[in-house]
Amino acid sequence: MTKILVANRGEIAIRVMKTAQKMGIKTVAVYSTIDRNAPHVKFADEAVWIGESPSNQSYLLGNKIIEVAKSLGADAIHPGYGFLSENAAFAEEAEKNNIIFIGPKSKAIHIMGSKLAAKDAVKAYDIPMVPGYDQAITDVAKAKEVANQIGFPILIKASAGGGGKGMRVVEKEADFEAQMNRAISEATSAFGDGSVFIEKYVASPRHIEIQVMADEHGNILYLFERECSIQRRHQKVVEEAPSSVLTPELRKKMGEAAVLVAKSCDYLGAGTVEFLLDENLNFYFLEMNTRLQVEHPVTEIITGVDLVEMQIRVARGEVLSVKQEELQINGHALELRVYAEDPLNDFLPSVGFLEEYTLPEGEGIRVDNGFEQGMDVPIYYDPMLAKLITYGKTRSEAIQLMGKAIDAYKVKGVQTTLPFGKFVCEHEAFRSGNFDTHFVKKYYDAEKLKSKHSEEAEIAALVALKQYMEDQKMVRLPIQ
Repeated sequence: MTKILVANRGEIAIRVMKTAQKMGIKTVAVYSTIDRNAPHVKFADEAVWIGESPSNQSYLLGNKIIEVAKSLGADAIHPGYGFLSENAAFAEEAEKNNIIFIGPKSKAIHIMGSKLAAKDAVKAYDIPMVPGYDQAITDVAKAKEVANQIGFPILIKASAGGGGKGMRVVEKEADFEAQMNRAISEATSAFGDGSVFIEKYVASPRHIEIQVMADEHGNILYLFERECSIQRRHQKVVEEAPSSVLTPELRKKMGEAAVLVAKSCDYLGAGTVEFLLDENLNFYFLEMNTRLQVEHPVTEIITGVDLVEMQIRVARGEVLSVKQEELQINGHALELRVYAEDPLNDFLPSVGFLEEYTLPEGEGIRVDNGFEQGMDVPIYYDPMLAKLITYGKTRSEAIQLMGKAIDAYKVKGVQTTLPFGKFVCEHEAFRSGNFDTHFVKKYYDAEKLKSKHSEEAEIAALVALKQYMEDQKMVRLPIQ
């Protein structure tokens, strides 16, 4: 492998290029009109314009990207995450053109891309799944029988549903019929279809994922877990490794289950197996992400492994150079996704011009960044500016350092998730490790954050005024 085309933009494109450079491999950037002067374009050895700013006219044009790779003699494509990273047809097309797709084979992308097919594939391996009845049902008596088999509390979900309509949590058998009838009638009026699904209700779930890496020689590693329970709109914002609730026994159990999931679809390369963990520490398979995850840096930091380098080596046909027993967890890492979003206004995207953009630096601080001062934040793509990662010997040390790093991160021109990150790091539920995926719903109050902000601004103004008065006094002092 001598030249990799990175079919992505922003921080992940630069992240992949840094490892390729370290390995002596040349890199090609692709860019849209609005990204003409973006950092990833300047960082690459070569760069090619592939279309207009909207992603469906540029970064999603698989055939165009493959054409560029062929014309420049790139023998591999790294898709990063998002865009074409989980597009089986793109992976197939690359393979047909003798270009190495740095990711799994299209078969695995196909299987794991469908929740039903994924569950079907892992069934044979006896991997725990949220107990449920995987067919739509309208017969109340039959449904009650199913509910008793699963065990209360259960969740009734409209088959044709969405937006929480036709969804009912039932705590005990006595309430079942009434709630079932309500769910059916709500589903009928909302969707014209009264059929529902029934599954076990996981009351206080934590979102735990396991990083896996597989080569083509039958070796599969799990590189421990990441805790991803701090989410807004079901999307992660703060991630950490390791999780504060996993025992060594549970970690091993979940890791081995993740390896079996990878085995079930002949997996190759880096992948992530996602699990729900209930309050009694029972885990259930959710899905598999067939690509590098946004939050991969926390795993790299605690294991001392470069996951992108591993991906490249595996794609070249090499044997994994690390054995499972050689992997160890060292210290604790925390990541905050720095989105151009307004946490004081329902996390709405905040586009604009970066008047000031200064990154924090120092020991234990890593920033995977895709922007610089003087750039516009475009409306066309995911609003992530960067990922702020901190490392400490202990969890509390990593949290403490994250707070300091957030204070040192200066952004002017757009709103960001930095104040939200500060809020999380200072909250007792997070600091104690006693939280779940409902953290934002339970504890986050934008109004409180607003008043804290204006209080801080007021204090800063008073300090500045006091300093000014002191300075004026000194200026007026007569010369002795």
